[in-house]
Amino acid sequence: MGSLKTPSNDQKPHAICIPYPAQGHINPMLKLAKLLHSKGFHITFVHTDYNRNRLLRSVGPTALDGLPSFRFESISDGMPPVEADSTQDIPSLCFSTERHSLAPFRELIGRLNEDVDVPPVSCIVSDGAMFFTLDAAEEFGVPEVLLWTASTCGVLGYSHFEKLVGMDIVPFKDANFQTNGDLDMVLDMIPGLEDIRLRDMPSFLRTTDPNELMLKYIIRLIRHSKRASAILLNSFDALEYDSLKSLAPDFPPMYTLGPLQFLLDPIESNDKLTKSITTSLWVEDPKCLKWLDSYGPNSVVYVNFGSITVMTNDQLVEFAWGLANSNQPFLWITRPDLVSGDSAVLPPEFLESVKGRSLIASWCNQEKVLAHAAIGGFLTHSGWNSTIESISNGVPMICWPFFAEQQTNCRYCCNKWGIGMEIDANVKRSEVEKQVIELMEGDKGKEMKKKVMELKTLAKEATLSPYGSSFANVDNVIKVLQSQK
Repeated sequence: MGSLKTPSNDQKPHAICIPYPAQGHINPMLKLAKLLHSKGFHITFVHTDYNRNRLLRSVGPTALDGLPSFRFESISDGMPPVEADSTQDIPSLCFSTERHSLAPFRELIGRLNEDVDVPPVSCIVSDGAMFFTLDAAEEFGVPEVLLWTASTCGVLGYSHFEKLVGMDIVPFKDANFQTNGDLDMVLDMIPGLEDIRLRDMPSFLRTTDPNELMLKYIIRLIRHSKRASAILLNSFDALEYDSLKSLAPDFPPMYTLGPLQFLLDPIESNDKLTKSITTSLWVEDPKCLKWLDSYGPNSVVYVNFGSITVMTNDQLVEFAWGLANSNQPFLWITRPDLVSGDSAVLPPEFLESVKGRSLIASWCNQEKVLAHAAIGGFLTHSGWNSTIESISNGVPMICWPFFAEQQTNCRYCCNKWGIGMEIDANVKRSEVEKQVIELMEGDKGKEMKKKVMELKTLAKEATLSPYGSSFANVDNVIKVLQSQK
């Protein structure tokens, strides 16, 4: 099945960019799409219908108007229709898109190829988790690259799931594996993941069920990703060289393009229209930056557990009192669906005790917040976007990983890069208080700040013209995207 139009030599290349339908995947894909757009690509950015509706509610009715050469489309995710402002259940979403989204995606490509107002689709840029798109790329005879929005060390962890199953290490035999020490087993068979314990591996292997949905899904995902023309990573060589080296022999060519925001900054400073394209699924509170303006350099703790983490109200309260007792000023993002099965309820006496030195908001522009001079530390769930954004802005971290490869990112931040401290999964206010004070005032906090500033410098160097590794990789990726299948 081929294109119905023959591209002329003067036509723009046309990239379909399709993220996995969650905020932490949409953000880096949008950056990559803008980057390709600046290099002369016509872009079709594909949301799911569910997220399209969320975006129109959060950003406004013009959110998806786009530009003549940067357009938005949407396809079904196959999930039952609901109107809500929360991330859908991840396992259900993975299962549903894999089984139901190929047909509408295929139809979309056919429709675009018949549209005389746009160039024919010449390549696909897909999230690694939307690997069903590889079938469409093969049918239409166009190259496809996969953007992994996880860390390289996280991808390396995922790539060994099948081996761990084959070695009978997972699934776990004992239902008490969380508490009986099984997770402390050190894996010495994974080059590039030094001293990694099972508890530091991506969390989807924490199961006793051999048919566990996400365990099997990750194994399929890794197998299929080897069909791509290239793999792209929002990281940089100097940060994750060992993991890259370990992955490279088993995969298509891998290109680091991170931090994507650094590559995008000079483009957006000259192109306000492209900069104005935003895809926040929650309404951003504009008060955050104004509030930070009243604080001195490195004086405020930023707290945000990302777009997917959920916690119990008890955990929320422990974090709250830990922050209160630290006596440090803080900006805390508590999105509406942060507490599982409930809305976040903070005790009135806590709110009273932090009055005048805190701001609690439901969502913000995280990159602008982390770039603000007032931010001195970040209490985070260790998602990869948050980690790379923290490194890019020279902000040390306290890590409370929730799921997926966040545990791996946390291990690297705390043990390899020396830019983070971990909080126990069973969070206690005394530990939060102690670590927040250490982060903001202690010797370890100062050492972490020094190390993260060194990494920030290396990140900048990676994205500088002409010799930065990430900068040079953009041209390599464009060559792949413009190659003939």
